[in-house]
Amino acid sequence: MEDGENTEHDAHTDHRAPRGLLTRGTVVVVPGRGESRATYARFGRRLAADAYRVRVVDPPRTDAEAPAGSWDAFGARLARAVEDTAADGGVARPLILVGADSGAAALAALLGREPEALRPDGVVLAGLPGAAAGSADTWDAELDVRTACPTHRGVLSDDAQVRRGSLNEPLPRALLDAAYEGAVAAPTLLLVGDADPLADREGLTRLATSLPGSRLSLVRGAHHDVLNDVQHRSVAAEVVTFLETVRGGLVPSVVVESSSW
Repeated sequence: MEDGENTEHDAHTDHRAPRGLLTRGTVVVVPGRGESRATYARFGRRLAADAYRVRVVDPPRTDAEAPAGSWDAFGARLARAVEDTAADGGVARPLILVGADSGAAALAALLGREPEALRPDGVVLAGLPGAAAGSADTWDAELDVRTACPTHRGVLSDDAQVRRGSLNEPLPRALLDAAYEGAVAAPTLLLVGDADPLADREGLTRLATSLPGSRLSLVRGAHHDVLNDVQHRSVAAEVVTFLETVRGGLVPSVVVESSSW
């Protein structure tokens, strides 16, 4: 398989670094409610272009009817997704886990429950929802909650695997409580759109304050699908900056010394 090619596996979609570039780390993306792997193809390609190996897995079962053992299965699936990302067959470090919506909640809860299970070097929680569910009664209304990006609206609408109406289903209270307990030990980037009607801004602020190494970034004008909204280029740049900062031992490569804007 040539570098730069994207491949489909039973358990994940692979986005590879351009040919000739050394892989700078591994990024595993966990989608949210109603989403599919294809939802994050653009995001995966963009991070891969910066020489990160990106794997997108299927969203976890987070509803109240999830079968017993689903947490163990989710953790095992993530563990398999990080394997063989380095040229020598190991894991290309740093390892960054990225979750969106219910995927963010599941990641935060899993890492609090089993902090040593994966040992990520960093975590990105994007659009971590609060207890409020959506109330969209049409697909267009749900799209309005998700994103204003016309390209992303088209991706969601054309994907037969996207489950419409899913944002109207609240996440289990126990899952949200576990996610907001603030037990993630790895450096964490929290991303939230300031136009996200499903966000619990106060809860996110408390979570960011409680985590040992965190950054809460507010995306102006962004809706719930903060990784895929109109601001997706700036958001991807914020994620890449986080990846590079983790690589550098949490010492930023660029700091603003003076600015008039």
